[in-house]
Amino acid sequence: MIRTGSRISQILGLFLMLTIVLSCSRAPNLESLFTERGIDGSIIISSLDGAIQYGANLERASAQYLPASTFKILNTLIALDEGAVSGPEEIFIWDGKERFLPAWNQDQTLHSAFPISCVWVYQELAQRIGNDTYLKHLEKIGYGNMKTGPELTTFWLTGDLEISSLEQIDFLKKVYHNTLPYMPEHLELLKELLLIEATDAYILRAKTGWTARLEKQHGWYVGYVETNSEVWFFATNTEIRTDADAKYRKEITMEALTRTGIIPNTP
Repeated sequence: MIRTGSRISQILGLFLMLTIVLSCSRAPNLESLFTERGIDGSIIISSLDGAIQYGANLERASAQYLPASTFKILNTLIALDEGAVSGPEEIFIWDGKERFLPAWNQDQTLHSAFPISCVWVYQELAQRIGNDTYLKHLEKIGYGNMKTGPELTTFWLTGDLEISSLEQIDFLKKVYHNTLPYMPEHLELLKELLLIEATDAYILRAKTGWTARLEKQHGWYVGYVETNSEVWFFATNTEIRTDADAKYRKEITMEALTRTGIIPNTP
């Protein structure tokens, strides 16, 4: 049986793909951003109203992949909504175990854990939230395929949860519009956590993701840019063959935003 949310996502994806195909004929060549670097990947850039779409590799953009740490966007909202974390000031005490990144090896708050994708903090939150509660939230908002998997603390990293680039765009627009079923103050906190850069020309809010535990790895860079007159949403998904490839997620995105004239080309 196909859930209503899944069917709606499929229809939305087909509509967005058609819009992108029509727009791409007038767009700069974004495919070359991947071929120049010798990697496979896709990017979708959408205006706030969806009237203008730019993209590369639409087939990949419509396929679902593990969200990795981009799931922290929704995971943070769920944790706040369920009271699994009291707020941005709550301190998560490091257990003394050395982990993947040195920055993870210390006490954390949401403000520190979110931008560095501190896995152990969100695994602790997962234990507090529980699988049934996750499934309730995933289905309520129609996030990706709305599945978790057998392992509560890794389902967004190695489990069954998957989402497409087109669905990431749709979700981010709901974040921006505050139309998700979460408290306004929680959505505003999330937007603070997403803040990457603020200049006179634009504000960038984004999140990375990387399935570093898989044999065949991929990475994400998703978010949105607020300029003085417009808002643009993006979802970049790339293969990651070596650690050095991880930098291409943001690098490709920023160059694409420059090529399309959304942000200025600064030396």
